[in-house]
Amino acid sequence: MHLRHVSTTPGSPLSGLGLAFKPQVAPLPDEVVIQKSVNSAFIGTDLEEHLAAIEASALTICGLTTPHCVSTTTRMAANMGYDVRLVADACAAFTSNADTSFDDGPTLSAEDVHRAALAHLHGEFAQVCQTSEILT
Repeated sequence: MHLRHVSTTPGSPLSGLGLAFKPQVAPLPDEVVIQKSVNSAFIGTDLEEHLAAIEASALTICGLTTPHCVSTTTRMAANMGYDVRLVADACAAFTSNADTSFDDGPTLSAEDVHRAALAHLHGEFAQVCQTSEILT
């Protein structure tokens, strides 16, 4: 299943041309595409119904951005009882002033933000793994 964040914020990069899937991860004709407009893929969507229909008990999650949509969806999936694998090298974060500091403290790099989000999720909400572990 593919999830796409469609922003309701005017001028958001997650609207218009920003909605296109990258060719290497574009859905195949028979794959489900679910649109969401909040951080969690479970809120305001029919994701849970699709998962129930295929009797899913485990999920493998990847996407953007690690501390936002990926983290929120991973936490909710685990709390709903799914066995979750989170693919570290198939997720990423980016930085902006709003993302990296809440005060006058040091600015965090995108890699620091990404790794911190993964560390917070690993063990309690998901098993963090690498693409190579899944494809073998």
